[in-house]
Amino acid sequence: MFRRKPPQPLSRRAFDLLCLTVGVVLAVHAPHLPLWLSAALALTLGLRWRQHRRQGGRAPFYLKLPLVALLSGAVIFYYGSLFGREPGAALAVGLLVLKLLETDTPRDARVGAAFACFALMAALLFDQGLVATVLVALGLLPALATLRALEPAAPTATLPRELLPALKLLAAALPLALLAFVLVPRLSSPLWGTGDAAQARTGLSEDMSPGQFSELLTDDRPAMRVSFDGPPPAAGKRYFRAYVMSNYDGRRWTRFDSARAPAPVEYHSSLRYTVNLEANSQRALPALDLPLEAPDDAALGADHEVLSAKSNNDARAYTLRSALDYHLQVQLDSQQRQRYVRLPAGFNPRTLELARQWRRRYGDNDDAIVGAALDLFHNGGFNYTLLPAPLGRDPVDDFLFSTHQGFCEHYASAFTVLMRAAGIPARVVTGYQGGYWNALGNYLLVRQSDAHAWSEAWLPGKGWTRVDPTAAVRPERVSRGAAAAVEASSDWSPNQWWLGLRNRWDVVNRWWNQGVIGFDTLRQRGLLTPFGLGDTDASTLGLLLAIGGSLFALLGVTWALWRRPSGDPARAAMHVLERKLAAAGIARRPSEGPQHYFSRAARALPTQRAPLEHLMRMYLDLRYAHEVPPPEPLKEFQRAVRDFRPRRMVK
Repeated sequence: MFRRKPPQPLSRRAFDLLCLTVGVVLAVHAPHLPLWLSAALALTLGLRWRQHRRQGGRAPFYLKLPLVALLSGAVIFYYGSLFGREPGAALAVGLLVLKLLETDTPRDARVGAAFACFALMAALLFDQGLVATVLVALGLLPALATLRALEPAAPTATLPRELLPALKLLAAALPLALLAFVLVPRLSSPLWGTGDAAQARTGLSEDMSPGQFSELLTDDRPAMRVSFDGPPPAAGKRYFRAYVMSNYDGRRWTRFDSARAPAPVEYHSSLRYTVNLEANSQRALPALDLPLEAPDDAALGADHEVLSAKSNNDARAYTLRSALDYHLQVQLDSQQRQRYVRLPAGFNPRTLELARQWRRRYGDNDDAIVGAALDLFHNGGFNYTLLPAPLGRDPVDDFLFSTHQGFCEHYASAFTVLMRAAGIPARVVTGYQGGYWNALGNYLLVRQSDAHAWSEAWLPGKGWTRVDPTAAVRPERVSRGAAAAVEASSDWSPNQWWLGLRNRWDVVNRWWNQGVIGFDTLRQRGLLTPFGLGDTDASTLGLLLAIGGSLFALLGVTWALWRRPSGDPARAAMHVLERKLAAAGIARRPSEGPQHYFSRAARALPTQRAPLEHLMRMYLDLRYAHEVPPPEPLKEFQRAVRDFRPRRMVK
């Protein structure tokens, strides 16, 4: 009766490499996994590795099902669902770690390595930057080394020597991967609907309340990169308008949607520029204050907001024209005036009384009232901090008369309330201010931490006038950027040196975003335009991909045939060893077999008995255990012969 052959047990080296592979996957996903889950999975991985080294075999069966249930329950409890980018990635990484509990055969290890490669790819859903992509690519090395270690004739070597052939395989596959990247037809939309909530991506939204910007102002990720047709504007002119907020309920500012045409603007000159905006799940297209137009797929609002027709879930580029010196809406009708001076009843009584005192003191001089408010912020003991004290029911009263601590949104909100209480039309504007001018790439880098809020007050004869009350407290916030407002440091310090180095590195990131992440359907279709071909359709791209793939396959076959060793390489390596031993006085006799010769050499060189016996085992295995010597053991024997140095005995 035919009996099925039991599966071959997994070698210790192959299991170690698989554990390394899973550990790399866990490390790549750790930044977006909850800390408790990363720690629990790392502990499970370590315990399983230790248990396999001590006892071998699989983990007890009664542990697997409860752990899978516990993992699923924990993911549902934390994320609220098993579906979506974050919970899906957490579940996949957790199942990969638990897969090790039942891994004890080469087949299990192959499945685990393949699953690890999929989990590595999933990490690109969170970050497609250059560094993240390189880390994911390098994460493939232990997976490839694991697959090589599962081959029947795979030699045991040190970890660097295990990873080096995998690196060669990865390098050999790179040209074909580049060909596929360029020629595989692009989809008009991503396969996964993985958009984040708006607040989680940028912090900018269509409303503003105290404390909302605190996390955003410590977020160092790039928000956009701006290239100008000419010299960049001065630091004090680098205000990028996103949202204009007119409605106030006593704590929160919100936008006022209006179908009116853009307010009239008077200006003498304009500046043209291109914005490369990172994905942010918002509709607003930040524009240098004051935008005069909108891109084709966006609209210029009544308050000169530039709003896209849909959320910006992908990085995009757009070109705009703005006026830096302007008069916006010099005439304001009574209905609009009423809207911009409206305040909710029953909030901030001390603030309202202070504004009335200013009105009685300065009469119709609105400029003097604006100056009085700025003087209050400058000389009233106010501090700029990202960790302000919490505010109560009357947030502006608490801020102006009690805490005296806050950042841009506190100052903009308080100033706007003061102006409205004094009868001056005012509103809040949010967006970005400042940025780092990258002379290497000739563009302005604006980070999320450059998010800012300021006010606009309507003044007779001037129209809507930008007033930045934060500048009255910390002028360096406008002149030197957001970092200077948080910490006072010298012009050169390790921190400043690091910031400069990081900002210069952004040139590479910009190239990556434009050339790789921004390689969309439109650019792909125009790929062959320089060669005289017009719009490249999917069938043309498929034909080019088939031709290119065939050429790479032909090149690989040619290389393999050219590198195929001629003659008997094992015998050639043995001749080298014989010459080395002969030089030490141990020549091989014409009728002497290899085993007898190695034994005699070991007796003559007792201090080198161990390496000689190892060489003997390798040579006998190559010569008699295989019809054709396997390439890896052959290479190991050749390296061992090359490294062997016989030492003469002193008599």
